[in-house]
Amino acid sequence: MRRPLRLLLVPTALALVSTVFVSPASARPPQPDYPQPAEVDYYVDETKLPFEALPGTTTDRQWGVLDGAGYRIEVPADWNGDLVMWAHGYRGTGPELTVDAPPTGLRQYLVDSGYAWAASSYTENGYDVEAGVDSTHDLGRFFDKAVGKPDLRYIAGVSMGGHVTGVSIERYRAEYDGAMPVCGVMGDRRLFDTFLDYNAVAQALTDTPPVYPAPADYVTTTAAQMKTELGTPYPAVLTEAGEDLRAVTEQRTGGERPLFEAGFASFADFLFTVYPVFPGLGEEPGAVGGNADTVYQLDADPRLTAEEKALNAEVLRVEAARSHRGLDGVPTIDGRFRIPVLTMHGLGDLFVPFSMEQEYARDAAARGNSDLLVQRAIRAVGHCDFSAEEYRTAFADLVTWVEDGVKPAGDDVLDPAVVADRRYGCRFTMPQRVYDTQVC
Repeated sequence: MRRPLRLLLVPTALALVSTVFVSPASARPPQPDYPQPAEVDYYVDETKLPFEALPGTTTDRQWGVLDGAGYRIEVPADWNGDLVMWAHGYRGTGPELTVDAPPTGLRQYLVDSGYAWAASSYTENGYDVEAGVDSTHDLGRFFDKAVGKPDLRYIAGVSMGGHVTGVSIERYRAEYDGAMPVCGVMGDRRLFDTFLDYNAVAQALTDTPPVYPAPADYVTTTAAQMKTELGTPYPAVLTEAGEDLRAVTEQRTGGERPLFEAGFASFADFLFTVYPVFPGLGEEPGAVGGNADTVYQLDADPRLTAEEKALNAEVLRVEAARSHRGLDGVPTIDGRFRIPVLTMHGLGDLFVPFSMEQEYARDAAARGNSDLLVQRAIRAVGHCDFSAEEYRTAFADLVTWVEDGVKPAGDDVLDPAVVADRRYGCRFTMPQRVYDTQVC
């Protein structure tokens, strides 16, 4: 029998704890005043833009600054006429704008196969998807003039770049022919919900007065104290409260699945660092994530135990500042795409958890687009930990789908029994990771 949860009173200046379980958000929490973020003078160090061809390849390479964003373009000598726009992930909140090439394994495949690629730094850092969408689109138009209009245009990206990809193919519906967002934030602002979930539940499970947003010393003081109650040491050895936090986190990030426990061990400390701080990742001020309507569970059984009811009654509730179009920097993805989309996602990743793929699958199904979406589970723990072979295979399969109409195989991400199978993810994991003990 686990210990009973304490009932706490939270100052209304921060948020309200709902005491009505059936509808946690029946009393909508008021939101605190958020200071406007300071203006940042972003810049591109043009001396860092030049880049070399990969060994054994012959390419034309261009770089420069376009409307405040740095860019790189690479065109093979035997260009096949197609272009891949590459969208990078989250860069932090510093002022320097930098450009990424596609991961080496993918870049090698693209160049060897005759594909040109182009990548932008975006005009801003922070979690600003709008800047990524606009800068990537502008660079595509620039490519048309500087190199030539491609026959087919693909877009691919990692992490926040997956969010950029997902929004781009819905906003510019005639612009792209195929998309490959990987380890992507395909659930848009729902990613920030999971960051809130972890910390709000941790507060409820420990002797911690609920607090939102996080004070400056949250990680060093508040989280440090919580960890003493969650494990000894946390997360290697868990107390009952720590086991409950792990159980809730599993349900909120994709359900029972292979490598979740390894992922929890890897990300448990990190998840305390992404608790909202007006704002913490460089998104616009306001409650990007919310949990006003969230029902927290310790297992997959929809019937709620007394312990689960007590947890839901105690958890700090935050009303997200949602609108039908989302906030400027963190726009929604609605599943309104009309081109083939192939994704990959690590099962143990908790920075951008597997639940993002499930949210995307539901969005696509709601729009009647399930036939245009193929998703692949990879048995990996690290964020965006994909091998060169996984990248090559995924992109080649996407191209075959776009060009020949042959839809590739994928994984079912929505059936809990399928996802929980110990061999789930084996089909597209190449090679199997050394820490994965399952015989695939």
